[in-house]
Amino acid sequence: MNRASDGLESIVAKSLHRAPPAESALLAWPVACGSAVADRTRALAFADGILRVEVADKGWQRELMALAPRYLAVVNRYSATSVRRIEFVVKS
Repeated sequence: MNRASDGLESIVAKSLHRAPPAESALLAWPVACGSAVADRTRALAFADGILRVEVADKGWQRELMALAPRYLAVVNRYSATSVRRIEFVVKS
């Protein structure tokens, strides 16, 4: 089973690395955070090394900020462009 998941991860990583640099980090977000979080958030923009992600409320913002280092490491594993920081913004 591990071989299948490793193969799938490799395919996803290669695909995201081929994406245009400006879009790569945006496309990597749902892979990095997983479907449960991806369904409740939205990657808005990527500029100057900062990935901006929209969240529903302050509670989600606090919770995801605590997990940001983990998400940042995974986004950078998949993104063709280096992400320095993830900024969580509350939906207006």
